[in-house]
Amino acid sequence: MARAALFDVDGTLVDTNHLHVVTWWEALRQAGHDVAMHDIHHAIGLGSDDLVTHLLGEDRDRDEDGELTAAHTALYGTYFERLPPLEGAGDLLHELAARGWRIVLATSAGGPELKALRRAIDADDVIAGVASADDVSEGKPAPDPVQRALELAEADPAQAVFVGDTVWDMKAGRAAGVRTVALLAGGIARADLEEAGALAVYGDTAELLSQLDTSIFAQMERGE
Repeated sequence: MARAALFDVDGTLVDTNHLHVVTWWEALRQAGHDVAMHDIHHAIGLGSDDLVTHLLGEDRDRDEDGELTAAHTALYGTYFERLPPLEGAGDLLHELAARGWRIVLATSAGGPELKALRRAIDADDVIAGVASADDVSEGKPAPDPVQRALELAEADPAQAVFVGDTVWDMKAGRAAGVRTVALLAGGIARADLEEAGALAVYGDTAELLSQLDTSIFAQMERGE
């Protein structure tokens, strides 16, 4: 079966986590909720419904969930034309594809947001597929997005690596039975990522690319 390199997008390939923090903060503020940006930051990576639950609790007024999500979408959408890719993101995907890895994205983004993210990454020529929020019934930290990405890659978990930047990514990858690599670019502490299951941690995509020959990817290429 193919070797699969599975990637989260926000905070992993595109520098958007703090944009999400600010726009979720504003959406919540407009609805009368005072939520610390630190708490929002640690919820980034969850799907919208799970993020709101994580921040406001199960006992919240669920009737306003749709308004909160719509407000965040509208605020975040103002950045779609200028989302910044992380340094080396596209180059990393191209290098892995050249080494025979099948590239699939696993993200909670969908629709116009996903199109904007893919445009920022600028590597559609090597992306074999995308497991988006539209494709699964349950988002990270459930394994569903990673399992869907494995299906798209036609790969066995033992032949896959999942790269992400949040504890939710690491937990989803571990639950799906794949090797997990974390990046610090999303702003989450190394210790938290390692506790959640990261087997290796790098600063960002550029650092991973520069150390690719000593990484888990290279180990798997050598059959280790």
